[in-house]
Amino acid sequence: MAAAEANFENQVPLTFSQTQAGRNFFMALSMAAILAIMYGVWVWGQQPEYRVLFTNISDRDGGAIVDSLQQMNIPYKFADGGGAILVSATHVHEARLKLASQGLPKGGNVGFELMENQKLGVSQFLEQVNFQRALEGELARSIQSLAAVQTARVHLALTKPSVFIRDQQKPTASVLLNLHSGRTLDQQQVSAIVHLVASSVPELPTGNVTVVDQNGNLLSDASRGSGAKGLDPSQLKYVEQLQQNVVRQVESIISPIVGANNVRAEATADVDFSQSEQAAETYKPNLPPAASAIRSQQTSESQTPGGGNASGVPGALSNQPPVPATAPLTATANSTAFPSVSSSVNMRKDATVNYEVDKTVRYVQQPMGGLKRLSVAVVVNYKRLVDKTGKVTIKALTEAEKTQITDLTKEAMGFSKERGDTLNVLNTPFDGVDKEVEAVVEATPWWQDNSNIALAKEIGKFVLTAIVLSYLFFKMLKPMMKPVFLKIDQISNTPIANARPLETQEINDEISASSALREMEAKQAAGYRHNLQMAKSLSKEDPKIVANVVKAWVGTNE
Repeated sequence: MAAAEANFENQVPLTFSQTQAGRNFFMALSMAAILAIMYGVWVWGQQPEYRVLFTNISDRDGGAIVDSLQQMNIPYKFADGGGAILVSATHVHEARLKLASQGLPKGGNVGFELMENQKLGVSQFLEQVNFQRALEGELARSIQSLAAVQTARVHLALTKPSVFIRDQQKPTASVLLNLHSGRTLDQQQVSAIVHLVASSVPELPTGNVTVVDQNGNLLSDASRGSGAKGLDPSQLKYVEQLQQNVVRQVESIISPIVGANNVRAEATADVDFSQSEQAAETYKPNLPPAASAIRSQQTSESQTPGGGNASGVPGALSNQPPVPATAPLTATANSTAFPSVSSSVNMRKDATVNYEVDKTVRYVQQPMGGLKRLSVAVVVNYKRLVDKTGKVTIKALTEAEKTQITDLTKEAMGFSKERGDTLNVLNTPFDGVDKEVEAVVEATPWWQDNSNIALAKEIGKFVLTAIVLSYLFFKMLKPMMKPVFLKIDQISNTPIANARPLETQEINDEISASSALREMEAKQAAGYRHNLQMAKSLSKEDPKIVANVVKAWVGTNE
């Protein structure tokens, strides 16, 4: 009976965790878990920061970019459902430059590379269609290079040449622009796109190019041209720049006198953008002959001597012989001889004089953008005076100071009385004059700098990784590995050369700890056998007590 009880005690099975194999298994499992955690922490610490390489790319460009990244051994991943490609922060610029050298991304448009893969036996119509598609793609790529344009599409309507002039038609073009969020195009940029398209297609006039944005707004409006009424954006920009220049000149000349924040100026410029040409021809009245310039002069003089020509009334009375002379043949000094009728002479003198006529011819061409009138308003703050006690008082400017400021303002603005310019200088206290307002640009704190924040994140990641790995190794993994190394040393029986006293003491401590552990396990096993023997003896001596205990266990569901 005693032998049977001893065999029964020896056959009592122990739990798996209480066996040496079980303890070794759980120790190995714990070490594997700790190593897995350490590996995960190390991988997390070594994981690079990904940044956006390209966004909103087509599937064709995305596949080509992924192939190139795989060939360059650059890690990548997708974001936004495949709409963006991310690469490590250290390879962003390198990847962009290498992909740009390969012509990626192409923007989803097909250019002249379409002509490189022509098939044998292609018809002339298909060649023409492919050429048109290639030309449209190249124009779209050129327009997409603008900073404000995200994507672009170009549609060309090319006409067939005809030998008949009346049947010839000019080609047309339409451009659809998809602008970046918050970006707009001014009229000069739209005109540049129109001229770019018109210059790329033969015989395409600029009037046949239409530019539309993604919202359906017509950007190439012909009414905005030079022939339209009103001011175009370039003219308005010129007026605004002119007014700002005048304001800046006035404030820069007055600020040193009254202070940087104690003067405000505004200007209004009336600019004449009309372009006119004038031709005038003026004739002045003639000057006196003495001061006139003779162009030409002509004089003619003629004399006709008198003869025995018949005179008088025709008839017998007048047809008589001449009367004999009654005067003496010689005349004295005091006598006067009167010529006879027969000795008279006929004289004629003509003179023609031509003078120069005054004439003035004036040709005036007035350029566009002339300044017609300039109005400037200047407000100057009261003077701010601080006494010895630190009390602040304000005082108006004197008349001499106001006159000085007015004269300086006139010189700075280019005042012209003949042009009708006006200037108004007002001296009045500003709101909050007792406080000196200074525009102080506060420097960004170092803890709010984006570069410092990124650097702090990187440093924190490495520090956290090092702390976690150190804790897992020195506090958990190393104590678990010491008994294993100790057993290996005991089995191999190899002495440790040049061991320090501290290492020998540690080995002795480990051996003592192992012996104490084995003794404790032996005591637990002996106590278990003792308790089992007592239960057996009690069941033999008083079975009712054992039955009541079992009954109580069943009643309490234990």
